[in-house]
Amino acid sequence: MQTTTKMDKRLAAFKRLLDIMDELRAKCPWDKKQTYESLRHLTIEETYELSEAINLKQSDEIKNELGDILLHIVFYSKIGEENKKFDIIDVIEGINEKLIQRHPHIFGDTVANTDEEVKTNWEKIKLKEGSKSVLSGVPTSLPSVIKAYRIQDKARGVGFDWEETAQVWDKVMEEMGELKHNVETGAGQEAVEGEFGDLLFALINYARFIHINPDTALERTNAKFIRRFNYLEEHANKSGKSLHDMTLKEMDVFWNEAKIKYP
Repeated sequence: MQTTTKMDKRLAAFKRLLDIMDELRAKCPWDKKQTYESLRHLTIEETYELSEAINLKQSDEIKNELGDILLHIVFYSKIGEENKKFDIIDVIEGINEKLIQRHPHIFGDTVANTDEEVKTNWEKIKLKEGSKSVLSGVPTSLPSVIKAYRIQDKARGVGFDWEETAQVWDKVMEEMGELKHNVETGAGQEAVEGEFGDLLFALINYARFIHINPDTALERTNAKFIRRFNYLEEHANKSGKSLHDMTLKEMDVFWNEAKIKYP
């Protein structure tokens, strides 16, 4: 008996998923009524759940969330097929061709020895393909921190960037001084907000230069704060006190303990 190869298993597993999708779309009342629009917010939610699993380094959850996202891809493709617009074959062949076209250093004779050279070539190819702007590939609906990071990274791809990390830090300090000046001189809300935005943008730029993803860094700090605050609440309750009735000095006792427990 011939041993089933790994490729056979991959194809069989994917075929089974497609068959299940066909069955659900034909018979399940919920699946039958779904549209691009009704699935959109669920897809966004699944993407954030994958992001959380990655941040927490939970391999099993990463696997599960990838399955959920793959289901959504198959679901959208099924709707596209029903609308006679595209099907899963079109989706797969489209990305196949894009990968080949945008990796000429692998599938052609272009030379790219570093990841930066690859990214630069990628942006050049996108412009040749008809992109109107280097920044047109940055979705307007991205969260602000991620969007700023992607804007800066895209601009860097065509050489529009600072030369030295120290220059970026100087820009951070300049923006911090301008924000401080606007606050202290009573500038209007719009002016202060503008300077605050400039400072955030500069900090995100600096994070990029020191090879830190600002969204990941901020999310880890969010998680750390939540752990510490949960400790504060828990131990305040154990002492028979409510946070509303405690002084800041009293809360600081538990907070400092939490900082040691969750550095």
